[in-house]
Amino acid sequence: LLTVTVFLSTLTPKFYFALTVTSSFISGLIFVFEWWHFRKYGTSFIEQVSVSHLRPLIGGVENSPPPPAAFSAGESETSRQNMPECKVWRNPLNLFRGAEYSRYMWVTGKEPLTYYDMNLSAQDHQNFFTCDTDALRPSDTVMQKAWRERNPQARIKAAYQALELNNDCATAYVLLAEEEATTIVDAERYFKQALKAGEMIYRKSQNCHSQSPQHEAQLRRDTNVLVYVKRRLAMCARKLGRIREAVKMMRDLMKEFPLLSMLNIHENLLEALLELQAYADVQAVLAKYDDISLPKSAAICYTAALLKARAVSERFSPETASKRGLSTAEINAVEAIHRAVEFNPHVPKYLLEMKSLVLPPEHILKRGDSEAVAYAFFHLQHWKRIEGALNLLHCTWEGTFRMIPYPLEKGHLFYPYPSCTETADRELLPTFHEVSVYPQKELPFFIHFTAGLCSFSAMLALLTHQFPELMVIFAKAVSVVS
Repeated sequence: LLTVTVFLSTLTPKFYFALTVTSSFISGLIFVFEWWHFRKYGTSFIEQVSVSHLRPLIGGVENSPPPPAAFSAGESETSRQNMPECKVWRNPLNLFRGAEYSRYMWVTGKEPLTYYDMNLSAQDHQNFFTCDTDALRPSDTVMQKAWRERNPQARIKAAYQALELNNDCATAYVLLAEEEATTIVDAERYFKQALKAGEMIYRKSQNCHSQSPQHEAQLRRDTNVLVYVKRRLAMCARKLGRIREAVKMMRDLMKEFPLLSMLNIHENLLEALLELQAYADVQAVLAKYDDISLPKSAAICYTAALLKARAVSERFSPETASKRGLSTAEINAVEAIHRAVEFNPHVPKYLLEMKSLVLPPEHILKRGDSEAVAYAFFHLQHWKRIEGALNLLHCTWEGTFRMIPYPLEKGHLFYPYPSCTETADRELLPTFHEVSVYPQKELPFFIHFTAGLCSFSAMLALLTHQFPELMVIFAKAVSVVS
């Protein structure tokens, strides 16, 4: 102790200042490196080295998480890694341009659709409604140019030109129904004209589709037009309150074209059946489409959770459940909610009205904020109708990410939550909407630790520079006490 005291008494304030500056500099470098490593790889370098190299030396065993369940049929780990994380899908319940989106813009002065979203729709229309044989029919040639037009008035003008050339041009009626009609009634009238023309053209294409590859392409195009028109007519009936008629049209469409399941017509059917409160029929549809061999969606996962919650939500009380424990039915409902939240964690904030809704875009990103907006916009009323369902959701949904602490790295029932959804959602949703980026990944402990260490040593360096004698006395006192 005497030796240490003599040694410390010979040190000057410059030494302490140099020591604190050096330690601050080193801890700052460690902090910068930790932050860079976390931003690039999503993990703490110090924690990773500790777990991978130091823990086995002291006899620790790492508990590896269970492998996530398969997301779709025949999906292996390799295919899951190679699968595009941020594929954009056509919104099955997208609104009508003229009758709904334009009316919103007239009232609020805000543009509900982004250029990126409308550009995707233009590409869809060209893929659905055009083919190589359009040059054989002048009206189709005009419509092929119409779908490429950026100006809505130019598209509408081209549709009327096509009707002048051929009064049975189905795609011209489709464009007018989508963009010129200012009410759902007007849109339905145009779609009925499109259906009459589309069925006639479809029958002609069926009779000669085997003659050449060009005729096969024409049949595919005419099939797309017919399916699109029937689906939109069913949606018109749903919006005008003719729910049973809409359900019948959707069921008939699914039976007539069973191979077009990728259009997700069953999601339109689920929403209409929920409006009828036909919960047994909803369960039957879910039994067919909520299968491990089919891609999931927020509509599938949250509708399944709603049905499970319906069985227990009316009598559910968090205080009572904490005392007696959860019953089997309550456990099933909570697990269904966790499953739904793991698939899309943005939905609960809209259902619980913690976040304001906007008009859903024409395209959605699976598991993204855009899908959450689209789901909640149409299904919030169904959750409110079932007493206690929102209360059960409120009490249980946040527990999902206590079960999965790092959703960007791990998955329980689905592959880990994609990290690229925020960028894609910002392109799909309007600028006045605050995009949800939940779940945000928490910073590792060592980033906080190194930041605190750097700040503390920098503060000591500053105090040593300003009050050298006092800091020397303080350092000697600390060393003697220790």
